[in-house]
Amino acid sequence: MTLSRNLFFYKKIGLSDTFETRIYLMFIHFSIFMIIYKKKGFKFSQKSYDILFYNIEYNLRETGLGDVTVNKKMKEFNKILYDILLKIDLKKDYDKSFQINKDVIKKYFNHLYMQENSSLSLFDDYIMNFFNFCFELPLDNMIEKSINFKK
Repeated sequence: MTLSRNLFFYKKIGLSDTFETRIYLMFIHFSIFMIIYKKKGFKFSQKSYDILFYNIEYNLRETGLGDVTVNKKMKEFNKILYDILLKIDLKKDYDKSFQINKDVIKKYFNHLYMQENSSLSLFDDYIMNFFNFCFELPLDNMIEKSINFKK
């Protein structure tokens, strides 16, 4: 996902550019898409979910990992996605509001809490702005149009 490669995360916020960081960022963005669908009263496409995990699996195999390792990692990643999805929004209601659960951010980006406070604030602002930007997009092309989001 293009959004996880945004230089903003690595240059301004100081996240380490690793496979795991990009996965966590993809899952946060993906979770926001799923939350928006739910808040608007629609079901999220299973096809989008399948494509995301197919691409992750493909990339793991390209790195030379074997079947057993890939399967184990895919199970771990699935658990991480659902952990983020179920916990990132503190407001579980069906309105436009969204409130970031800082404990989730701390769990997956712990070093943001060890850095200067502005990095965490920038990250929170990004997530809130991304949610608001995507919430205004039509659902039928929200995922494709989301790459136009600039921080």
